[in-house]
Amino acid sequence: MGITLFGNRKNIMRSNNCRREIRRRFTLRTGEDLSNGRIKILHSAAVLILVLCGSHGSAIAQSNIVSKNERRSSPALTKPSKNRGVENPAQSVLLPRVTYADLVEKVVPSVVTVRSERSTPIPSESELSRSDPTLQGRNERTAPPRQTVQIERGIGSGVIVDPNGIILTNDHVIDGASLVKVDLPDKRTFTARVIGTDPPSDLAVLKIDAANLPVLILGNSDVLRAGDVVLAVGNPFGIGQTVTTGIISAKGRQTGLSNGGFEDFLQTDAAINQGNSGGALVNLNGELVGINSELLSPSGGSVGIGFAIPSNMARSVMAQLLKDGKVHRGMMGVGTQNVTSDLAEAFGLKDVRGVLVDQIKQGSPAEAGGLKVGDVILGFDGTSVNDGNEIRNKIAQTAPGTSVTLSCIRDGSPLSLRIVLGEMGIGTETQTASGSGDETMSASDKLGLLLQPLTPQIAAKIGETNTLSGLVIDDVETGSPADDAGLAPGDVILQIDRHPINTLNEAEAALNASKGHSVLLFVSRQGQTYFMTVEQ
Repeated sequence: MGITLFGNRKNIMRSNNCRREIRRRFTLRTGEDLSNGRIKILHSAAVLILVLCGSHGSAIAQSNIVSKNERRSSPALTKPSKNRGVENPAQSVLLPRVTYADLVEKVVPSVVTVRSERSTPIPSESELSRSDPTLQGRNERTAPPRQTVQIERGIGSGVIVDPNGIILTNDHVIDGASLVKVDLPDKRTFTARVIGTDPPSDLAVLKIDAANLPVLILGNSDVLRAGDVVLAVGNPFGIGQTVTTGIISAKGRQTGLSNGGFEDFLQTDAAINQGNSGGALVNLNGELVGINSELLSPSGGSVGIGFAIPSNMARSVMAQLLKDGKVHRGMMGVGTQNVTSDLAEAFGLKDVRGVLVDQIKQGSPAEAGGLKVGDVILGFDGTSVNDGNEIRNKIAQTAPGTSVTLSCIRDGSPLSLRIVLGEMGIGTETQTASGSGDETMSASDKLGLLLQPLTPQIAAKIGETNTLSGLVIDDVETGSPADDAGLAPGDVILQIDRHPINTLNEAEAALNASKGHSVLLFVSRQGQTYFMTVEQ
């Protein structure tokens, strides 16, 4: 290989021994020897080892030559063959073996294929003729009326969670289905009965008449961290059971793509495709930590952004569906928004954390418990809260009638409130308010707003049904601070710097009294209230 050695005769002899050892240790599996000059990829490594041998003599013998006793005790290291051209692969350099095969064998038998059929009526020709004047009279005497039905077939996945045939899957996999069948990995097929569905969480529970089935144990999804390794198992595109691997990319994701709104997704880069819905997301202990549900993709195929429903949410929903056939969710009657740095400064908060209360429904548990608009919620029953979707899910997953503790900040001071939750969907809630004022239209040059009092006629016109107080924005000056903040005609300003306003004089006074570089507004847009800051 064109290597020149320097040193005395003794060192050169040692180096010759090193060269022979290198040929033996680095013989390729294809049978090509380093000495033929055709293999260049190990040239640099060989030079380095030869130089080390020439300098230290017996270094290679100490580090690379395995003793006879070691060879006898290790089945993977055997005596080299006399045929130097071809060497057994077991004699090659050993690498650590990483495999999930044992885990897959444990998990796969509990993941099933769910097939659904939906019957969609197709209008008959006589029905079409009644709706289309150009077809009237055609075949009315000869063609008897008939009902044509189109069968739509869908495919998804499911997870066996009880040996007696209880299966978890997605609601959208079986939504509207007239027939649901389940294919087990052992090739058996069963007709499934729908125990219950919950569109808000996109979960459903099925039952098949079978016993002694292999199951997956539901793990604790709360202890998962970004970076944990997970495996996704399902039947993508109907090609057959498939296993992919990845990590937890993020937690607490909200996509807005599901049928409901209670989303707390685990995000993963394990490939999830159409047909994976309802399948298993498992950790390295073989525990079910998620039900695969959605993917985000411009092409319809996996691009490494998939979402799974956490097992803790699935456990709660499944238990209620099995018990009552429906899900009972807690309700507080509060609207929140995330705290930004501008809002934190406006409310005198030391840190950007918590959620800001921007709406309290009349007669709600929040009102009864003393919660007020402008309070900042930092904790829910001892756990920190930093996202509006997070506290919404915590409330919904708590049983109605439960007394919970809120840790809040009000006007810069800590506050603890006890609130007894109601039940979502029970009773009606209305919010009424009254306002007055007959002032003429006036402008606020400070923010670039044209304001006028909110009257019942204007409220009906802009779709404002929850309040008759405040000032409605009639126009926004292009390029003004109000325009930059996103205010628009039809928005109703209820407060300025926490001061309620109902007249133009009150608005001007509040703006003139504002001493900061920004002003805090409490705004209602088509019944939805929120806080925002506007630069002055």
